[in-house]
Amino acid sequence: MDDKEFFQAVAHRTGLSRQEAADLTRATLETLAIRLSDGEVRDLALELPEPLRGSLERGRGETETFGPAESIRRVREHTALSKSEATRGVRAVLGTLHEAISQKEYDHAMSQLGKGYARLVEAG
Repeated sequence: MDDKEFFQAVAHRTGLSRQEAADLTRATLETLAIRLSDGEVRDLALELPEPLRGSLERGRGETETFGPAESIRRVREHTALSKSEATRGVRAVLGTLHEAISQKEYDHAMSQLGKGYARLVEAG
């Protein structure tokens, strides 16, 4: 899956425009990178198209621990989407990520993110 297909899948899942989906995807990946270990970010980046890797790289650094609600808040801050749009959006990005990378890598990322993120994806 290339970056355009990724954005299109997010747009389809959320009902947002392709540009809004692209902004949402970048903000979500950057936020997730803050939650993940540097090694996990590196492994995840290797399975994503080059244009999406930059979003992960921007989020790298000191790992912070926070739940899905804080991730959604941070995505809202970056995108100016409503709470419901950002919630749907984070869910859509995680769902599309699941399709875009190997099951093994997705499972590794989700194990670091925690059960709250898994429940968010399952709710979609």
